[in-house]
This record gives sequence, structure tokens and C-alpha cells, in this order.
Amino acid sequence: MYLTQYLHRALQQHPEKVAVCFGSRQRTFREFADRVARLAGALQRIGMGDGDRVAMLALNSDRYLEYQMAVPWGGGVLNPCNTRWSVPELVYALEDSGTAILLVDDAFIAAAGQLLRDAACLRQVVYCGEGEAPAGMLDYETLVRETAPVDDAARRGEDLLGIFYTGGTTGFPKGVMRSHIGSGIAALSLLSMGLAETGETYLHAAPMFHVADFGAALPHWIVGNTHAIIPGFQPQAVLKAIEAHRVTSTLLVPTMIQMVVDHPAIQDGYDLRSLKTIAYGASPVSESVLERTQKVLPGVGLVQLYGMTEIGPLTVNPPDYRPGMLPLAGKLTAAGRTSNCVELKIVDAHGQEVPRGTVGEIVVRGDTLMQGYWNKPEQTAEAIRNGWYYTGDGGYFDEDGYLFIADRVKDMIVSGGENVYSAEVENAILKHRAVAACAVIAIPHAQWGEAVHAEVVLAPGQTLSAAELIAHCKTLIAGYKCPVSVAFVDDLPISGAGKVLKNRLREPYWKDVKRCIA
Repeated sequence: MYLTQYLHRALQQHPEKVAVCFGSRQRTFREFADRVARLAGALQRIGMGDGDRVAMLALNSDRYLEYQMAVPWGGGVLNPCNTRWSVPELVYALEDSGTAILLVDDAFIAAAGQLLRDAACLRQVVYCGEGEAPAGMLDYETLVRETAPVDDAARRGEDLLGIFYTGGTTGFPKGVMRSHIGSGIAALSLLSMGLAETGETYLHAAPMFHVADFGAALPHWIVGNTHAIIPGFQPQAVLKAIEAHRVTSTLLVPTMIQMVVDHPAIQDGYDLRSLKTIAYGASPVSESVLERTQKVLPGVGLVQLYGMTEIGPLTVNPPDYRPGMLPLAGKLTAAGRTSNCVELKIVDAHGQEVPRGTVGEIVVRGDTLMQGYWNKPEQTAEAIRNGWYYTGDGGYFDEDGYLFIADRVKDMIVSGGENVYSAEVENAILKHRAVAACAVIAIPHAQWGEAVHAEVVLAPGQTLSAAELIAHCKTLIAGYKCPVSVAFVDDLPISGAGKVLKNRLREPYWKDVKRCIA
């Protein structure tokens, strides 16, 4: 099993079918496959060898889809870059993975210059925007046009497909190694649970660098569906794309769903009758948002996915779910049932399975599991024990086999669909000379689900404002990771073992809030 085999099948079965729509551009599977084979050859020509990492830092586009297929077609390994990261974070991921080739679009030309200066591993930058290639960069369209197509390298099975960087509990991102077969099995699992049917059109509205959109699109590749793409999420752009391309399926994080259904433009008469399914997950979701969505988009199936970069989808709530439907009444905030290709259980602190209804840590195993964290054997060994991946999330099964997420074992904050690890934020805060100690926690946020909050102890004789501290953080980490609020305190609650008691810090913020995690 390998990623590009889906493209081969589509080329065989319906070569003249539209494969991708982006703006005014449409390409058939025949045209798309030809460009993929040419781009693969071009990447080989500029230095991509077997197993070499190739990064892309860009907004959503048809060229992003070509990158996703061309890199493995040419024998390389994907390294999609988070567009919200700061330059130091990007440099770390590029150097950690040893990436030598980077593709950038118009939005990241300035960042590319800094990355070339600071990331010693980078040798080539390819401009994949809409204008003229800046000096010192290779032009994407010229490379595709002037390179002959090459045969598919057909990396497969346990061969590495991509390194997907996620936030690190140690303060540094971790590169999750996903294989071709692991990603393929995850796609088949979603396909078997109703996430794609032949003849659909999938809309890439969530960031294409994110494994959530990548994974949600894979079952549509298997059955040869059309991919519609918008550069980035905007509520009205989603509505326009659904109408223009007769979109049937998309993936949005709950914040995006809320912004779509609450946007005034939804009353403008857009024809949304083609839309059958919205998959969602990646962040906390409220019952009120789901209920409003069903009122505004009656007949649209809401599919809740609970998963993670390390292993793909763990649970799925079925696409025929409607609030109040029996036998699913009361399951609105459930994460769903275990997906078809993994085994999941709830364990106590000693690794022993607990009875249904009892909260414990969620652990999972299966062939979709990552190969490990790139260059981090100790963290890999800590996360994967006896073949089981310890998620760090707490939850319980009800009597019907539905998983409910109770809280997080790890100190991870999910804000607007993006994972934020408290250690990363704390490391940034502690680099300010006025700070003696700090703790970062999640607090409720009406729009983003959770927000980053810092409790800070100042060094003796020092003064500092919240605005100054937040500005300091923004020089070190991505803006979405920075605190949105800061409380200056005299001390932090400490356990007998010397650990900060974050549950005490969270309590006043969450005592009147039901915490739901998707």
C-alpha cells in the first residue's frame, strides 16, 4: 500500500474526470498526474534522493496537492510546515529533519529568506506562488514545464511517507513519522465508516499542512473523488466554494463551524444542498454549536473524529447522527466508537484496564500507529509501551461503547483546533528576565474552546505588564501559542514532590464550565 497508488487507479478509471479545482484552475486526473510526475522529476533533479525530506510552507492550493503526491512519487518524504509557526520554530523543524528543499508561496517569501539564512540544511527554495519567482529561488511552473515525467518510485509499506511536526511537551516540536501503510490503513478505516463515497467532492478548507485535513482527504483519494481547494478558511469563502463546486464533504474544526453558521452571509441564499457531511474534531465543541449547525444546515451529517497525529483516527461518531435520534440520544458530546482499524482501551496508572464508566488514560494500538518520533527515541519509548500508544488523554466508555473524553492527562491546550503544549509557552515566558516562575493552563474561551492563560511570579524588584510579556512571547513562538491573558501572582501551588498543582490553578476557571474535548 502506498499513497500514489490511489492516483494511479483514478488515472486508469476516469482520466478525464476533474481531479482538482482551485480558483479558476481545473485539472483532470490525466493533467494532474502528468504534473505530479514532472514535479517529482524536477525535485529529483534539484537534489531529492530516496528518503530525503522536502518541506512546503504555503497556503492551500492545487500546488500543495501536487506536492503531497509528487514527493513520494519521486522517492522523497513529506515535511509540511505549520504556517502559523515563528521562524525559530520552522528552523528547528527543518534542521531536525535535515530538510534540504523547501517550497514557498507568496505569503512566505520573507520567511524563506530568514530560513535560508538560519537553517544550514536548506539548499534549494522553490517558489510556488502566482507571480514571478524572486531572485535566488527556483520557479515551480518552470520546473514542471521543463522536466520530463518520471516513473513512480512507489515507496510503500513501512517506507516513511512523511514527518508531521506537532507540539512538544519538552518545549520543542516532535516529528511524527507516518508510514505509507499506516496512513493507508487509517484512510481505509475512515472509508469503511462512511467518510467518503464515490462521486463526491471534498473541500480543503482547513490548513493542508495539518495531518487532519491530509487524513480526511485520503479516503476521497481512494475512491477517486474531486478535490476543491480554498487558500485558507474564511466563512464566506467556504459557502461560495460549496455552491460553486457542489461540495459534498469537508473537514472543519468546531471554531470554523461556528463561524460559518453564525456568519451573516449564510442567509444570502447560497445553494448548499450538495453538502452531505461535515467532519469535525481537534478541539472542544459545545452542544449549542452543534445544535445551531443542525438548524442552519438541516440534513447535513456531523461526523465527530477523535484522533491524533501519532495514530490517526481513534474514534468516529457516525455520519448519520442527528441530535435526539435514538439510539444515539445523549451521545452529542461523545467522541464516538472505536474506529475499525485500531484497538482502544482505558487504563489506570498501572496500565490495567478499568471498568466502563471509569475515567482513565486512553491507550491505543494498531497498524496505523506512527513509527516513532524522529530523532527522539526516549520520547518514543515513553509514548509507546508494549505496542500501546499512551495518548495522555483521559476518558471513559459508556455501556454502548461510546468514548467520552473527560480531561487531559498531559498539559495540552487546544485553542481553535491548534495544539498548544504548556511547556513550550512556559519556556518562552521564562526567557524574560523579569520572570521567576510561571505555569500555563487552559481556560474556557467562547469562540476558541480553550485559551492560553499564564500565571506568573515576577523576580524580586521586577515589574512587567501582561502586554509586554505577550509581546515577548511572540518573538519566540507562534502567536496562537502565546497567552491571551496573564495573572501575576505571589506564588504557585506546589505539591510535595515539587510539581506545580495545575488542577488548583484551573479550578476557578472551569468550576462552572462543562469541558468537552473533541
